[in-house]
Order: sequence, then structure tokens, then C-alpha cells
Amino acid sequence: MTFWESESATDGKTERPGGKVVVVVVVLLLLLAGGGYAAAHAVAGDKVPTGTTISGVEVGGLTRSAAIEKLERTFGPRADSPITVSVGHQGASGKVNDADVEPGDIGLAIDYAASVDAAGAGDSWSPARQWDYFTGGGKVDAVVDVDEELLDEKLSELSQGLGTPPRDGTVTFSAEGVQTTQPQAGQAVDRDQARAAITDAFLTGEKSVELEVAPAQPEIDAADVAEALDSFANPAMANAVTLQFGENDVKLTPAKFAPVLSMQPENGELVPHVDEAALTELVKGATANGAPVDATVKINKSGKPKVVPAKPGVTFDSGEAAQVFLGLLTAPDGSRSGPVTAQVTDAAFTTKDAENLKIVDKVSEFSTYYPHADYRNINIGRAAELIDGTLLKPGEEFSLNGIVGERTAANGFTEGYIISNGILKKDLGGGVSQMATTTFNAMFFAGLKDIQHKPHSFYIDRYPVGREATVAWPTVDLRFQNDTEYGVLIHAWVVPSTWSRQGKVTVQMWSTKTWDIDSKTSARYATVPPKVRTLTTPDCEPNTGWSGFQVDVTRIFRKHGDSAVDHTEKFHTVYTPADTVKCEKPPAPTPGGTPDPGQ
Repeated sequence: MTFWESESATDGKTERPGGKVVVVVVVLLLLLAGGGYAAAHAVAGDKVPTGTTISGVEVGGLTRSAAIEKLERTFGPRADSPITVSVGHQGASGKVNDADVEPGDIGLAIDYAASVDAAGAGDSWSPARQWDYFTGGGKVDAVVDVDEELLDEKLSELSQGLGTPPRDGTVTFSAEGVQTTQPQAGQAVDRDQARAAITDAFLTGEKSVELEVAPAQPEIDAADVAEALDSFANPAMANAVTLQFGENDVKLTPAKFAPVLSMQPENGELVPHVDEAALTELVKGATANGAPVDATVKINKSGKPKVVPAKPGVTFDSGEAAQVFLGLLTAPDGSRSGPVTAQVTDAAFTTKDAENLKIVDKVSEFSTYYPHADYRNINIGRAAELIDGTLLKPGEEFSLNGIVGERTAANGFTEGYIISNGILKKDLGGGVSQMATTTFNAMFFAGLKDIQHKPHSFYIDRYPVGREATVAWPTVDLRFQNDTEYGVLIHAWVVPSTWSRQGKVTVQMWSTKTWDIDSKTSARYATVPPKVRTLTTPDCEPNTGWSGFQVDVTRIFRKHGDSAVDHTEKFHTVYTPADTVKCEKPPAPTPGGTPDPGQ
């Protein structure tokens, strides 16, 4: 807030005849001897010195409260009386902006009590006070408050279109480094002159005021920009900064921390600022907020496995971290590390543990194809999405039902065909068995231990005979174990089908190669012809059947790089016939309510 002082720099009013000279005071005291001084005090009380005016309002001889009331009666109505402010472009073609400014728009108000006190009102036994009252007052300016921010906003509005405003120089930061914009002189309303003119108009009761746009220099000039570059910006972006949370270091490179930095104008200079929230997010990228996060292994964009480091759980004060960070930005290389007070909890599965899994090679890959159907694209794609990225540590088991979950609409699945009791019917999750078969074969050729798998009840010719699996929630599952000494990472994806192209499901397994696997399939035997069923149920689906049979598949294990067979494993599969299904309309009911067997 700005206070408009009285004409005197010492006592809030103009110098009055006679002054306050000690000799005169002594003479006055002599004259008042014998009780006259007490009488003088009784007359003066807390009144304003005689002959006093406050911004043109005569208040001399009035008590303090009466003087305040008179000022309020005089100036109070003006608080709601707008002043027309005109701003013209100096030396331009006469363009002018007009606006009505109410005093409240700029926070302009008179402090009545302070104004009366500045004029000398107040009860006191001081001889100087008695002298002031009786020897007469003078002209005193009212004490006026103005909200500088509101005034600046209003003047900026009035200046729009009346010349180019001055432009401050700036220093900004990006991943590419430090950028600057040079300052530029312009034109603007003279704030001090405008403040004085509007205040004078308010005090005198004038209804209008004229202001002009004049040349103006930016607050942040070229020297300020150069100083900001030398003292902060260039040193800040020269090297990385490391924040130490216990024994966990978070290294932030200039390219990463540039977005959290800014230099903002304050009192005519550029001052460094750190965005605390943005810095906290950067730290969270290398740590976990609260609970730690275990290390893992994921397939990167190039299709190769990569260790994702563990994140310690860190709880810290964002303000302290910002202060430490800011202090390190101007430190020389080699001294740009600093501790931040924090509570740190290390991850149970560390980055080193993940590296020791030695997931480096593609040990198997298998693909299957399927004919176009929207439900297959949805269901198989959703199952692949859930399985992709599964990490099996040594000894851990894979469960398709456990990973994929129940096939519900809420879980992202839709209705499709499944096999139930040897015939086709519609149900949620139809097609997921394609994912099971593909995953089973990737497991088969990776040499992992089969725990549970169930072939389809009848053979489907798009799957490898004797080497396929079906699943059904929650009882029929595909389960296998990573019985190697290395980790296993499963990568699964789907290329959706179209009307002109089959869909493709692929599952890869990444680890360190332990086994070279071959497969041998026997001839089909024990053939059983299909039956014919005629169904009249509403959900009947017609089907052309084929024979059932039995088949044996042998998995042959050789230690990686060896030619000798280490051991074999036999899978025996019995396929039932796929019955031919004919669908007919249900018989019409008889008048008595029972079906007519003759129809």
C-alpha cells in the first residue's frame, strides 16, 4: 500500500509561524502561570489545531471525532463516484482510451483517523501540543491508500493498443539448454504520475483525468539477463545433480531437470525458482513414494529384455529437496551431490537380483493362426495382454487362470464359441484356448516342466496334434513350472484377423538357454467315428463331425549345445469324435400342453 504524506517531511503538516522554539515555549508557560496552562489544556483537548485544512476540508478547532466525521461526509460519497480516465498515445495520431474508474477499482481510500492524527489532533499535556493548537494549523494532505497491484492492472487495461509495451528480457530452460530473449523498450503509462493524478482528482472532486503513454524501459534489461546467465543459468545446466536419499542416489541430468527450473522477475532482477511438485515427480521416477517397488525385467521397444531397476520407497519433504537441489545447481562439477533427509525402504527384489536372473536369450517362440472373428480378436487379444510380461523366477509356477482371471465382460472379454460336452456353444471368453495352446507350445520348446494341461476333447486342425491345451474357468487350467536356475520372461501378442487375413498369436519365452528341444509325433491310432446328434434346443449350433483318435507326442531334451539325448517325456492324448450336430425346430406343443411325438 502507498501512503500519501503531508507537505512536511517531519510532522505531517506545513511549518507554522513561530515554530517550536524552546524560548517561545518558556514564555508561553510564564504567561499561563497561575492556572492558565490548565485552562489552555481544557480548551484544546483533542481538537485539531485552529486554521487546519485536510485536502481542502476545514477541520481546525474540531474535536478528533468531529474532524473524522466531517472528512467521511466530504469524501465518503466520492468512493462510489467514478473518475473518467483518458489515456492518449504521446505523439501518435490521437488515439485515446477512456474508462470510468471507481476508487474501489484500484483500492483507493482515505485513512480518516490517520489523516486527522497527522494534522495534529490528540489530547496531550505537552506544552508543544498547546502551542500548536493555539498558534494555528496549516494545509495537510489526507493519508490515502492505493492498492498498487489493482492500479497496475487498471493502467495496463487502459494502455492496450496505445503503443508497444516494454518487454522484459527472459531466461528459460529446456532439454536443449538455456534460451534467452532480449529486452525491448516500449511505451507505457507513467505509473507514478498516474497514481498522483487519480488521487488528486479523487481528493479535489474532479470527474476526469488525462494520462499519456510515454517511453518506458523494461524492468529486466540486458545487464540483468547477462547476470542471470553468468550467476545461475549456465552453471545450472552445465552438469548433472545428484540427490542422496540415504544410500540411494537419484541422478538428474540437465535434460531431465530443465522443466522444473525457471527464472522469474523480482524487484528488477531474474531470480531462480524450482517447481517443487515437478521436482518431486522427477524423484518419484527413480524412487517409489512410500512402498518400494521390486526390480523386474521387461521387453523394451527394440524387442529385447531389459532389467527395470528396483525403486526404494522414499518419503521426503518436497520443500527441503527443492532447497538442496537449488543449492547444488551452481556448485562446480564434482560437488553437485547433496543429502536429503528421508525415510528409505529398500526393495525386497533388488536390481542385482533381476540381473542375476540372466534373462538374455529367446529360448522359444511359437505362433498359431485363427480364422477371422471379432470375438476371437477381442478375447485372444485380451488374454495376450494379461499374460504379456509375466516373469517367472526359478521354481515359480505359471497359471493361465490365475493370470488371466475369470472371463467376464468387466475383465474385458466378450461372448464366443467354446466346446462343452463335445459340442459348440456360446459363452464368455470363447477363443482363449487358442492362447492356452500357443503358450503351451512355447513352454514345451523352452523345456519347462508341465504341471497341468488338458487337450481339447476333440481335435481342432489349426493346432499341432497332441500338443495343445484348453482352459475353462475355474477348473481347467494351464500350469507349468520354471524348473531352471534362470528367470523366464513371457512375451505375448496378437496380430488381429481381418476379413482378408487370419489372426496370429505369438508367445516368446526369454531366459538363458538350458535345453535344446525336439518333438516327435506318432501316427494316429484307435480311430472312433463320429455320431450324429439332432438337437432342438434354442442354442443349438450345427456342426460337421470327424473321427476321434489317439496320438503320442515325445519331447526330447538335449542339454544346450550337446548332441546326446538327456531324457524324453511322453504326452498321450485321446481325442473323442466330434459329433455331427443337426439343429431342428422343437416340436409344437399339443393342446394338452405336452409335445406331440408324431411331429
